Amino acid sequence: MPESKTNEIISAEETDILQEIMNIAFGRAAADLADFIDIYVILSVPYIKLLRAVDLPRFINTEVKDFDKVSVVEQNFWGKFKGAAFLIFPAGSGKKLINMLDGGAESFESDPIFELEKETFREVGNILIGACVGKIAELLGDIVTYSPPRVVIEKSHRGVVPDNLFNPDNLAIVLRTLFEFNEKNVSGYLFIVTSQESFVWMKEALYKFLEQYE
Repeated sequence: MPESKTNEIISAEETDILQEIMNIAFGRAAADLADFIDIYVILSVPYIKLLRAVDLPRFINTEVKDFDKVSVVEQNFWGKFKGAAFLIFPAGSGKKLINMLDGGAESFESDPIFELEKETFREVGNILIGACVGKIAELLGDIVTYSPPRVVIEKSHRGVVPDNLFNPDNLAIVLRTLFEFNEKNVSGYLFIVTSQESFVWMKEALYKFLEQYE
């Protein structure tokens, strides 16, 4: 690997700090979400992986391989902390989410509520992605802005992440968590992928965060 890229790899110590930041951020995000939608969201211990951007689609496909079909909310975010988030639900989650938020979804046929499912995924994506990404950025001393979320409903898990998301020669950090809406039988994956452009800033921000506790 070229020297310029080697210098930008996140070390084991930096990964540990990022893990702690994610634990704090996701805990706060879960609390905020409980206040906002009156449903507690359980977020698993986050998993962090550094990989080449060209390998990103294959990695995420492998993570969700147990889902025959998926619905995906994709949202880009910009700031010093820059990247994309993917919220991936297994098939059949749309009606459960509508019922969870609005009630009565089971009485509908699938076709008439396609747009309602799409809007519900968009709303949940805005809330969950915004809370998690926003809290990570806040702890790292940044403020991010977001693109409108893109929603894809009920398609094969293959190809859910575009091959050209980042420059294929670059590296990416993937932050992955399992999420579950408590007692509502809705769960899935959240992937937060930050681009190589953020690496230098992130390394500095991680140590600034650590200094607060020394």
